[in-house]
Amino acid sequence: MAFIVRVIISGVAIWFATLVLPGVAVKGASTTAQEVGVYLLVGLVFGIVNAVVKPVVQVLSIPLYILTLGLFTLVVNALMLLLTAWITSATHWGLTIDNFGSAVLAALIVSVVSFALSAMVPASRSDS
Repeated sequence: MAFIVRVIISGVAIWFATLVLPGVAVKGASTTAQEVGVYLLVGLVFGIVNAVVKPVVQVLSIPLYILTLGLFTLVVNALMLLLTAWITSATHWGLTIDNFGSAVLAALIVSVVSFALSAMVPASRSDS
């Protein structure tokens, strides 16, 4: 259940980034229902990329995290968005990002919106 909530939050955050940034868009939707489905699929791919690839990249780039006092996190998040866009470009639907600058701004927006939405969703924990 928590993974489904994370996919929905990621989809909403990516949707907001596409509204704000002209260099980020989602393709392959002609109706509103299809558009919602595409955002959820992009959120799913983004969640899988973050679960599988991001930890490896974080471990390999520990010196850069230390050198930049953690600001390299934004670059890693931008690279994860670019990887998501590359993976979904193999289909007729997916995320398109014009350049690395747009990816960095989109990563910042996705991070802030995801944090805000995650703070609003009550944590599922057992008090036993």
